[in-house]
Amino acid sequence: MQLNINESYSKELPADKMIENSRRQVYDACFSYVTPKKTSNPEVLHVSEEMLLELGIDRKEAKTSYFKEIVTGNRLLKGTHPYAMCYGGHQFGNWAGQLGDGRAINLTEVVHQNKRWAIQLKGAGETPYSRSADGLAVLRSSIREYLCSEAMEHLNVPTTRALSISLTGDKVMRDIMYNGNPAYEKGAIVCRVAPSFIRFGNFELLAARNNLVALRQLSDHTIKHFFPEITASGKSKYLDFISKVRDKTIEMLVHWQRVGFVHGVMNTDNMSILGLTIDYGPYGWLEGYDKAWTPNTTDAQHKRYRFGNQPFIGLWNLYKLANALYPLIHEVKPIQEILDTYDSIFEKKSLEMMRSKLGLLVPKKNDIELIGRLEETLELTETDMTIFFRKLGTITKKDTIPVAFDKIKPAFYSLSELQNEIKVYWNDWLSSYLDRIQEESKSDVFRKKAMHAVNPKYVLRNYMAQLAIDKANKGNYTLLEELAILLKNPYEEQPEKEYWFVKRPEWARHKIGCSMLSCSS
Repeated sequence: MQLNINESYSKELPADKMIENSRRQVYDACFSYVTPKKTSNPEVLHVSEEMLLELGIDRKEAKTSYFKEIVTGNRLLKGTHPYAMCYGGHQFGNWAGQLGDGRAINLTEVVHQNKRWAIQLKGAGETPYSRSADGLAVLRSSIREYLCSEAMEHLNVPTTRALSISLTGDKVMRDIMYNGNPAYEKGAIVCRVAPSFIRFGNFELLAARNNLVALRQLSDHTIKHFFPEITASGKSKYLDFISKVRDKTIEMLVHWQRVGFVHGVMNTDNMSILGLTIDYGPYGWLEGYDKAWTPNTTDAQHKRYRFGNQPFIGLWNLYKLANALYPLIHEVKPIQEILDTYDSIFEKKSLEMMRSKLGLLVPKKNDIELIGRLEETLELTETDMTIFFRKLGTITKKDTIPVAFDKIKPAFYSLSELQNEIKVYWNDWLSSYLDRIQEESKSDVFRKKAMHAVNPKYVLRNYMAQLAIDKANKGNYTLLEELAILLKNPYEEQPEKEYWFVKRPEWARHKIGCSMLSCSS
């Protein structure tokens, strides 16, 4: 397996002077060298063929014992020096101090076809940042991460990727719901891949510790490798950096809202500096359209990271990043001006996105009102977001209100609630929508195709992942394979897989792993 190793992070940034792998505060460093823990009986369960191509790895090589040993941490690539990143972050709005890669170990960086990829193992053992944890991962959470990161890629949502998922052969103790009922689970490792795993929190910790030399080094490194279009110097360079990160963050969040994805833990240490979805813990897709929904049990009371609040949290997190970068700029006004434009940019991008979901290809002034009324109407009774928007694309200009209503009816959880006032609201909105699409010059066929290109038919609903987990825990990985194939083409009809295009089953409404998840999920 010949990879084009080209390490930059560990060569250009300051390393921890201590080699000992002990839990501690790490100062004056951006990372600590650490070796993955060897596993007792590793077994590769699934490999992403797309990521093999991206890294320049042949399919045959992925079936070798050498590949297995690399992606499970039992062997190191020649000439590489694995490390864990040092960073801090704001968790649920509060400064948490040093956090770091507690169960992630970066193996190396590879450049293939002019693309840079950092390769990282999640669940490969403790690091200086593991605090009281063991640095390991279980099969349950690893399946969720592996499937979701690749699913998001095919949904065209900016994301980190996954190369492989493997069993370690070891048992790991976990308390899945933090309720005092720990149990042993199968240990697993996900080999994650991204251009970089640098987070907002990397900059925050250096600024908090007043390590301005390293802060400048990290900023320059990030700009050099991932924002080469920034050519300004001095303060302007870092202002442009903030602007670029703002734009990438907005792009990511608009895509989240488009497909109904809820991250669940938008702490600043879980925010990629490249605007990639990172750290798949208690995430979820909206089942019923509900702006107040969060999949995270830890967030159940205050719902800080609920679906409807994700855009605001994106801005809040950008303020924390800007505060960290302030020592390189020393001017408040230009930073504030950059952040002041966040809302207008987001609203513009969000409006464009919603128009595309509704098939409104020629913008009209009353679109904002139509969209706002739809969002209100969707919450009157439990309505499946994915099914609703997919079915909306089948409505034609010649349809009557009853015909249009019948087409979206499969999205409703309780038809008995669709009476009286709620039915009136829906009929009123459908009447306005039918009037609006008459103004479109494109054909129904063209509009349907455009809508289906942005409204997925298949998403990784939590109950689907849980079914795969339940089978995998019994040694059956067929559903893992089936879902991996299904989610490669989320916008295609795939009629033979129509049984996945359904509302969440009632048994999954309150089942652990299907409705609410903990941060260990």
